[in-house]
Amino acid sequence: MVLTGIDVLQAQHFASSHGKRVGLLTNPSAVNADMLSTYRMLYEADSVNLVALFGAEHGAFGRVEAGEKVGAMVDARTGIPVHSLYGTSYRPTPDMLQNIDVMVCDIQDIGVRYYTYLWSMTHVVEVCGDVGVPVIILDRPNPLGGIVRGRGLEQEFSSLVGRYNVPIQHGMTIGEVVQMHNTEWNTPPADLTVIPCENYRRGMTWDDFTRPFVQTSPNMPHMSTVKQYAGSCLIEGTNLSEGRGTTLPLEIAGAPYVDGRDLADALNTLNLPDVRFRPHQFTPTFSKWSNEACDGVQVHIMGDAFEPITTWLYVIHTIKTLYADDFAWRDPWAEGDHPPIDKLIGSDTPRKQFDAGASVTDVMADWQNDITLFLQRREPYLIYE
Repeated sequence: MVLTGIDVLQAQHFASSHGKRVGLLTNPSAVNADMLSTYRMLYEADSVNLVALFGAEHGAFGRVEAGEKVGAMVDARTGIPVHSLYGTSYRPTPDMLQNIDVMVCDIQDIGVRYYTYLWSMTHVVEVCGDVGVPVIILDRPNPLGGIVRGRGLEQEFSSLVGRYNVPIQHGMTIGEVVQMHNTEWNTPPADLTVIPCENYRRGMTWDDFTRPFVQTSPNMPHMSTVKQYAGSCLIEGTNLSEGRGTTLPLEIAGAPYVDGRDLADALNTLNLPDVRFRPHQFTPTFSKWSNEACDGVQVHIMGDAFEPITTWLYVIHTIKTLYADDFAWRDPWAEGDHPPIDKLIGSDTPRKQFDAGASVTDVMADWQNDITLFLQRREPYLIYE
């Protein structure tokens, strides 16, 4: 059995937190092998004084939809204050930390750069470094394993969907990436401790673990969604629905202007590895094209050779080609900001290449260089073989 950081801390009887006032950055994905939440275990531990919760995107209790601001609150069950890191600021204020002796972070990441939990954690580590509060990260496996895919990030496009230059799929655990961040990009570095997983090897995926997958956010309900997300999230940068507001978020794509049968036929003709495309009609209840009938495709993973980023870039490219008059990139969320697709993919080059008629192969031609450099740079921060 793979043991996560909270399982290890529990076996140590919470020794690193004995007698200390603890702050906890967490959400419902943080559970031990018996499906008990880290929040509950720390609150009920006699030796731990849990004084504050911190919530990233979706909130500490995971009930807020993507992109919605989260307010501060008090947990009615425990009376513990819950601070938001996805409201007026992404960073904790010094006032939030003034009565905390140690900050504990436990959230299940999914190993993709544009999943915001990782970057919220780096904001916490930075502020804790400034004010002198030690940080303990309870590490968790990367459910996608050690495969590295996708281009890096140009710093101009830094945001909460990617603060620093790591590939789209980085093949590291959240503890490893935050160690790297704390050393290379954090001044002054925080007093950081990572409690590693036990019996975990980098090549493992969630299919190798003897534990259920717990929904990590409202639109990440299953491992099938996680396996798609490195590519399907790019649909957020277009005027296509990515399935938010349906029972298949981030596994389908479409719009009222798409013919799903024509699209599926065009995509299946490409013979991409271990994937098939099925025509699919749907009506989102919220988000893009809310309450409008959409046509499109469901992407079905057929085997281990499935390449999420390549596959979904072909979905975008094919729709852009078939429906050139209707397809569009989403406008920036704020005046003077970059278009969302550029922030997600980490550069404006791919968008400009597609607009100039480039193929998916052309767009991805130099991405391996980013991966090679990253594999060398990350080596000192790896915890697992």
